[in-house]
Amino acid sequence: MDFYVYNTMSRKKEKFVPILEGKVGMYTCGPTVYNFAHIGNLRTYIFEDVLKKSLRYLGYEVKHVMNITDVGHLQSDADEGEDKMELGAKRENKSVWEIAKFYENAFLDDCKKLNVETPTVICRATEHIDDMINLIKKLEEKGYTYISNGNVYYEIDKFEDYNKLANLSMEELEAGNRVEVDENKKNPLDFVLWFTNSKFKNQIMQWDSPWGRGFPGWHLECSAMSMKYLGERIDVHCGGVDHIPVHHTNEIAQSEGAIGHKWVNYWMHGEFLVLDSGKMSKSKGDFLTVNKLEEEGFNPLVYRYFCLQSRYRKQLLFSFDALKDAEIAYKKLKNKVAALAKDAKEDQRLDLEKIKNYKNKFAEKISDDLNMPNAFTVLWEVVKDNELTSREKCHLVESFDTVLSMNLFEPNEEQNLDSNIDSELVDELIKERDMARKNKDWSKADEIRDKLSFMNIEILDSKEGTKWKLK
Repeated sequence: MDFYVYNTMSRKKEKFVPILEGKVGMYTCGPTVYNFAHIGNLRTYIFEDVLKKSLRYLGYEVKHVMNITDVGHLQSDADEGEDKMELGAKRENKSVWEIAKFYENAFLDDCKKLNVETPTVICRATEHIDDMINLIKKLEEKGYTYISNGNVYYEIDKFEDYNKLANLSMEELEAGNRVEVDENKKNPLDFVLWFTNSKFKNQIMQWDSPWGRGFPGWHLECSAMSMKYLGERIDVHCGGVDHIPVHHTNEIAQSEGAIGHKWVNYWMHGEFLVLDSGKMSKSKGDFLTVNKLEEEGFNPLVYRYFCLQSRYRKQLLFSFDALKDAEIAYKKLKNKVAALAKDAKEDQRLDLEKIKNYKNKFAEKISDDLNMPNAFTVLWEVVKDNELTSREKCHLVESFDTVLSMNLFEPNEEQNLDSNIDSELVDELIKERDMARKNKDWSKADEIRDKLSFMNIEILDSKEGTKWKLK
């Protein structure tokens, strides 16, 4: 079956054709490990995880490489701002190495909770300094670099179509990205490949190089490490939309400048998760993490479910009310699957033709640039199809969940405690009680609370909504 993806480079949906038949080389930009990943960051990793699993579902062998930025890079995607690793170290009174290790582990733990599969290769920037130095040497030999004030810069005017990915004019790129004027640059959009003379005089993370002791520019690591593990021609490169105008634009310039040909065939970018107040940002100091969702009583997979109800290229508005709705829907789905699993028997029919038809239908949806909302529609069709046996339904749900990764056969927490609880009925009663409270019908609200209490259900009211648990 043909697989179609939206290619940021062409601004259109394209049929996916791998460089090597049956195999996919996929690179995704990983985290800068100076703080916890916020749930907006993690939305991108969920999208990339679904992409990988969808390709695998269609029969491809996927080699997935992701970097860990554990060397300091500046707050701005350009060459301005503060060093993120140094900021983290000062904030927590730890060494930059301790900060890097702690937050790398925290990120990988978040991914595990969200069922985001570990990449084939995780490469740390600090372990690939020689690869970055060698890439700079190639660029130097080809005339793309210059040295100013001790730093090695990439001269973008030497690279044709520098703005081809962002699809913006040079003036628009400059207006959107320059924060501080660097008098050492020939062009304001030139970027640093190697710092030997930064404003951080006591920079802790430094290495020897042909240009002096210093540290690499941020953009360099992704080019050097992706080519080391995936070669000079890569099928797919992913990241967030915020990477398009600077980071990925600079990656293309330095990579294609070094190798002399097209580097990546398909560029895919996930859109922002937004709050009522705008895009979530760590620099504001107020951001939501997986741990905070857990503190509010949410299973992290509820957030994964929430993300998969929207297309990855569409901005997603987050609220706790919306997350609560996702939780109700997720629990309802798991209850249905639990009932199917209980009813399925080995002697029931297993019609391979019926199964094949539904698998093809599911594959069509994920092949349409990861149309996950429609993929879930197919899942619900299976659950509700009276022409299928419970055994056939379970077989299909298990197959689909290799992509969705929603642990659909694991019982809800309340099912673990008491399989006789009708959670759908409980959720319906809680909705009725919430409506009664909204209408100030306190008598009815109390009556429903008493009814739930008789069912051994404890109500937990909070500003984010009403939750429940068994007493």
